[in-house]
Amino acid sequence: MIGRHLAKEGLEFVYKGEIAGCEGCKVYKVCHNLTPKRRYRIVGIRNPTIHSCDVHADGVCAVDVIESPIPALIPAAKAIMNSKVFFDEICPHTECENYDLCAPEGLIPGEYYNVIRIIKSGVNNCKRGESLRLVELLPV
Repeated sequence: MIGRHLAKEGLEFVYKGEIAGCEGCKVYKVCHNLTPKRRYRIVGIRNPTIHSCDVHADGVCAVDVIESPIPALIPAAKAIMNSKVFFDEICPHTECENYDLCAPEGLIPGEYYNVIRIIKSGVNNCKRGESLRLVELLPV
């Protein structure tokens, strides 16, 4: 379930988990069947039925979602197609122009991801001096 005005095919979002106002709702289990902190993409609208919701003023509707690939910069040595990488480091250089790709929303430290696509190689302006590659990752 997602807010009626957000229910558009192709929309990507990171599921944040339950918020205040969800307890006791009749569609609670359907709204909270995703993994918190993971990135998802809407691939279809199930039906136009609008359900009332204490969080979304205009109600919610059912959608189909898939886990969405996450663009990320990883060390070049780990950027191998179809390999499994362990995401464990969050760069301390939050002011860096690459930070949003080195610590993208949707990647969870301590989890494994598959490299499903190499987008760009040779990103060398890392504040830690690493040679990086831009890849797309999916949770294992």
